Amino acid sequence: MAQIHMVLQGKGGVGKSMIASFVAQYKRSKGHTPLCIDTDPVNASFQAYKSLKVHHLQILKGDEIDPRSFDQLVELVAKAKEDVVIDNGASSFVPLSAYVITNQVPALLHDMGHQLVVHTVVTGGQALLDTVHGFTQLVKQFPADVLFVVWLNPYWGPIELEGKSFEQMKAYVTNKDRVSAIIRLPDLKAETFGRDLSDMLQHHMTFDEAIASSGMTIMTRQRLSIIKKQLFEQFTAVPVL
Repeated sequence: MAQIHMVLQGKGGVGKSMIASFVAQYKRSKGHTPLCIDTDPVNASFQAYKSLKVHHLQILKGDEIDPRSFDQLVELVAKAKEDVVIDNGASSFVPLSAYVITNQVPALLHDMGHQLVVHTVVTGGQALLDTVHGFTQLVKQFPADVLFVVWLNPYWGPIELEGKSFEQMKAYVTNKDRVSAIIRLPDLKAETFGRDLSDMLQHHMTFDEAIASSGMTIMTRQRLSIIKKQLFEQFTAVPVL
């Protein structure tokens, strides 16, 4: 059975492509070759990771998103022999979510022997309420057999509301039976670890590429190795990864 990992969050700029790249890199570290697909018609950041060989799905017809273009996505997934990682942009979030739900894609994938896993992001700062609401709406809209992984991204600030952590918020308490795992992205010091990771992401490099790069200083490669180890150790404890 293949796992179909789909990164969904209606809020833009919260780290969806980063998460898709991390999942793909982790799969590769285990000797797998996941099929990677980018459905973002505006900002195809996932596709920019050349070493991951990401397929960019063309979903625009003129200036509009053509819902039937997502039929291509199902065709690609149906032929996949290994796990699939799908990144989705904010501009295509609504049409893709609607397509998946109205066409009963999770049930179709199940019949094919696949399992849909939705990865969504919750951030701190100004986007906290929007991303928490986005998580709640996704859980309500998708059928009960769809698994969820929540990624907590503290880059813009602590993920807490009125003194409550995400796990204490009503949104999680009400829907915790739908959440297979919570992954905590590290809150990195901006001047060292954070800057190194940010530079790596801006250049759309994988951890292995950056760590092997002669253009990186010894300590930059050391810090990126530490970040990779911390992340991948977390991923190992997530059954759906």
